[in-house]
Amino acid sequence: MATILNLVLWFVAIWFILIVLVAAVLMIVDARRKRRAGDTDEVSFPRLPPISEKLGDSRITLYTYGRDLFDAMLAEIRGAQHEVHLESYIWKDDELGQRFKREVIAAAERGVKVHVIYDVFANLVVKSSFKRFPRSVQVMRHPWFTPWIFLLRIRKTGRDHRKILVVDRKVGFVGGYNIGSDYATKWRDTHMRVEGPLTWELNNAFVDFWNAHRKGAQPELVDTGDIEWEPRFKAHRNAPIHLSFPIRNMYLDAIDRASVRVWITQAYFIPDLDILAALLRAAGRGVDVRVIVPEISNHVLCDWLSRGFYSQLLRGGVKILLFQGAMVHAKTATIDGRWSTIGTANIDRLSLTGNYEVNAEVIDEGVAAMMDRIFENDCTATRELTLEEWSSRRHRARFSEAVLVPLRPLL
Repeated sequence: MATILNLVLWFVAIWFILIVLVAAVLMIVDARRKRRAGDTDEVSFPRLPPISEKLGDSRITLYTYGRDLFDAMLAEIRGAQHEVHLESYIWKDDELGQRFKREVIAAAERGVKVHVIYDVFANLVVKSSFKRFPRSVQVMRHPWFTPWIFLLRIRKTGRDHRKILVVDRKVGFVGGYNIGSDYATKWRDTHMRVEGPLTWELNNAFVDFWNAHRKGAQPELVDTGDIEWEPRFKAHRNAPIHLSFPIRNMYLDAIDRASVRVWITQAYFIPDLDILAALLRAAGRGVDVRVIVPEISNHVLCDWLSRGFYSQLLRGGVKILLFQGAMVHAKTATIDGRWSTIGTANIDRLSLTGNYEVNAEVIDEGVAAMMDRIFENDCTATRELTLEEWSSRRHRARFSEAVLVPLRPLL
């Protein structure tokens, strides 16, 4: 028995060493590639102007270019009269980040109630002076570390990965864009603007998070409820502290219903077994299943973990489209010309069962038509990965994929 246990321990130790070595090599190679590529202001990818559709008494606008989005967000903050709720996973100390900081401070100085949330871990590299605000701005810093980790209370350790802006409870924004200059022109992402009564969904998401995590000195935010019920629009929120993960269930339900097409765009695509099976079942019954992912993302380990699923997906009839020329960071899907989602959650474990996330679900043909148009436009910047090409990859690539499999639950 002791011999078997020793063998198991040796096997685990050797595999752990291999994981560290493979991960280190991949990151070194990726760092060298980035240095060779250098930094450039010229990033070209197909994009559309903001497009809009009515949904009941509200209007939905979709943004696929950061500069258009940030101009709209800053204009809303500049025109705020009563309150600004701003939540961002990453908020960089660069030209655009400084503009956002100046506008929220200016709003607070003219009497607007301003509440800001950012994730401390995601902004560790941002200098501390940038993260200081005057007392007129109420700031919640979602902590980077909690001692609950030592007691394995994982549900109390989730990152705040959400991106929400709500102004005067009349206009709201949600989607994949963080705040930073590179995101304005160099990344391909998707964000949604909601104007009208449906803004309540995003405001309620912000208020609930603030009230659940505020410190004693911070004010409680009041939400008076919503008199308009619109079943076609819902802001689903993952809340690990409550073990609540509706975004994953939303995806599974929608994919299972698909009869024509499932078009997904993901920055980091590491599906769990249930989502993988749902996609393969859909493709097996003749549904056109396509997934756009970056050919090379900003996280090399995520790329390699994602590639570990390509063989199953390609053999099962799922089309994998590799985005060229820019980092595609969108977290979106559109199904059957009726159902769509735009939000902050990636299809990976961290987003679907680990982090605080928010995804808008929209069941409307007009919005789905906009999403289809965006997906088709993005397809012009992709190349399709074929099973023949994938099957001919080098043995060392196959070895690396196999070694890294234990990291899937962590990412």
